[in-house]
Amino acid sequence: MRAPVQEHLVIAVFFPEDPRLVDIIRKAYPDLKITWVQSPDPGLGIAPGECVPRDVWESATILLTFKELPPKQEYVPNLKFVQIHSAGVDHVSKHPIVANSDITMATVSGIHGPPIAEWVIMSYLTFCRKYNTSYAWQQKHEWHSFGDRLSGVYDNQGKRVGVLGYGSVGRQIARLSAAMGSSVIAYTMSPRDTPESRRDHGYVIPGTGDPDGSIPEAWFSGKDKASLHKFLSQDLDHLIISVPLTSSTEKLIGPEEFGILARNKTFVTNIARGKVIDQDTLIKALHAGDIRGAALDVTDPEPLPADSPLWDAPNCTVSPHMSFLSDKAFDRIFDVLRINLGKYFSGEKLLNQLERHKGY
Repeated sequence: MRAPVQEHLVIAVFFPEDPRLVDIIRKAYPDLKITWVQSPDPGLGIAPGECVPRDVWESATILLTFKELPPKQEYVPNLKFVQIHSAGVDHVSKHPIVANSDITMATVSGIHGPPIAEWVIMSYLTFCRKYNTSYAWQQKHEWHSFGDRLSGVYDNQGKRVGVLGYGSVGRQIARLSAAMGSSVIAYTMSPRDTPESRRDHGYVIPGTGDPDGSIPEAWFSGKDKASLHKFLSQDLDHLIISVPLTSSTEKLIGPEEFGILARNKTFVTNIARGKVIDQDTLIKALHAGDIRGAALDVTDPEPLPADSPLWDAPNCTVSPHMSFLSDKAFDRIFDVLRINLGKYFSGEKLLNQLERHKGY
């Protein structure tokens, strides 16, 4: 497909130009002007947008970035399409281009399913199989009694797994959970009453996820507390939180919800955003033994302060927001970009196109 000559793609990412990735786009759209700008590491706290020269901003029509948005909207008079290389936009949600403009935006939701699902299952199996305990025994050269080994060990056949947010990540978690013999219960904000509504219409990596939405044995939905509580009351052994952070999902899981989870001592995994959980209530639930444990790849705030009591909460694993990392991440990002460029040039709706009223 030939792109209009005037189209200018600016790639503002935190690593040096990769000719192989550029070739993916250049081979598909040989007339597209491409400028690669290396931005600062997003963890360094440098103000976004300052690494891109003003003249580059002014001629840009398409932007691929994590958070390198222009300091002022008037810097980008020709910008029409922004591809954010993240599954969500909460980290840039207050920027005028995201909050107040009509510039088309899209995410790369769908690329993170395999690595995040692997992290979820790894973390849960580490708990279920007493891996950390047995490793501590190994370090001490101790061979413990059968009673010590048996206590607190679980397998996952017949267990009930609740997936709160059945997007691409939730679907891959469901796939792996079902492969271990667990029953999957899904929850979405909007109803999924028909086979077509349950299909995954986003970016799907071949051989992954739940493209037709057939894995869950039950599907709950709703935007009210009563609907959420009905889902949480399904005798869940494991709850995975996989929803975008919006005004309606902030502290979605609080005192009432932990009270429901306490009935079955549900294990809680959060790979969404830290603010989706009331963290103080989570810490109390862990200390009280109301839940069996927790695996957290996200916290509130991030980075988690060294003196946070969450670090030392019992039966809790904390990792520094790394479950999404993969050696294939940027190949998948550029594949989404390639597909979306074709849709953009053809005037079609993009994959993972941002719906501003929803926040994702």
